[in-house]
Amino acid sequence: MRLGAIFYLILATAILSVSCTENYSPKPRGFFRIELPKKSYQRYQGPCPFSFDYPSYSVIGPDKSENAEPCWQNINLPQFNATIHISYHPVGSKKTLDELSEDSRTFAFKHTSKATSIDEARINNPGKRVYGVYYTIEGNAASFAQFYLTDSTRHYLRAALYFNEEPRADSIKPVLSFLKKDMDVMIRSFQWK
Repeated sequence: MRLGAIFYLILATAILSVSCTENYSPKPRGFFRIELPKKSYQRYQGPCPFSFDYPSYSVIGPDKSENAEPCWQNINLPQFNATIHISYHPVGSKKTLDELSEDSRTFAFKHTSKATSIDEARINNPGKRVYGVYYTIEGNAASFAQFYLTDSTRHYLRAALYFNEEPRADSIKPVLSFLKKDMDVMIRSFQWK
């Protein structure tokens, strides 16, 4: 072996031994910090036969989709890239209360393929004549929370929370918890006119 080759072999061995002593660890995956606003509410008192409190950091307006009916509203939460879609139907105008309730159940359980669980909780406020079901959907489903409310004779309202992005339950969990509390306030403050 030539002297130059031995020199390069020793130099390569020295470089490899020095470079392999440093411990390398990859950076953990991070997420953007989310600034949650202070909770405050305002009253929805539109021309529809219901009223409720909704977050003051949201914008409420009529649903402008092609098939929208009167009293369909969207509560837009732009800082969270989310919308709570609200649809109202007079009971018996096109469907019975049983049919409307089954529609809500069907809409909630359409997320079964992506959901890890779907829980139902009864809503029962006889003092305000407000009854219904709250669906909590866990996993990477398109909607994470839905509910319907009725007076059991004339009125029926359904609401569903959707994020306008690919559903990733782990990354939106803080925002989801925050918005579920807003939906709870909507339900507790809800009144039929």
